[in-house]
Amino acid sequence: MRLLLSSLFLKSPFEDLQRHADKAKECAQLFREAAICHVEEKYNDFAALTDRVAKLESEADAIKRNIRNHLPREILMPVDKFQFLQYLGEQDKVVDQVEAALYWLSFRPRGFPKAVAPDFLHLVESVVPPIEKLAELVRMAREFFRSKSGDQRKKMKTLIQDIRQHEKEADLLEQELKGMVFRSIQDALVVFHTVHLVEIVGDIADHAQNASDRMRAMIAK
Repeated sequence: MRLLLSSLFLKSPFEDLQRHADKAKECAQLFREAAICHVEEKYNDFAALTDRVAKLESEADAIKRNIRNHLPREILMPVDKFQFLQYLGEQDKVVDQVEAALYWLSFRPRGFPKAVAPDFLHLVESVVPPIEKLAELVRMAREFFRSKSGDQRKKMKTLIQDIRQHEKEADLLEQELKGMVFRSIQDALVVFHTVHLVEIVGDIADHAQNASDRMRAMIAK
């Protein structure tokens, strides 16, 4: 069966990928606000922000499913489709982990350990920039795949290196915070809850880096 030439130039899935990245960026900003509210014992505000993140996660998940379910085999793409879907999967895990962190935090609705609260907020702050940079990375990718500009490729590589550096910094903060939890908290249940929370937050930066690595593979010569 002959394909119509017009079927090879359908709407670019990068447009929806951008929408998905923007949802992730919005989640990151709400995550920062929600964590601060919880530490400051503004629990009603925390609950409202958590609900907003859940709504954004649902919207991002719908975009992800739409991309996966409507990616026809015959569409012309400037990248390998498998790599594209790998990138989408890692970017989606960023949103999932933000939601997971807030839900896990909500399991102890009163009294975040004050001894480690400032360092916890520092960790949260460290994972926000790599998420925000993913939205910029997708914007740059859309331009690059239109122009194939060498300068644009260099800018993207620099941004990818920035994301990797943010992940390294978040990883160091995660390890330091775990040690601080064990040294400063006596209650075993609080230790378990806090350490697992720290691991979930650290995973956010890991998935952001994984996504940027997939993008690096897509723009490789």
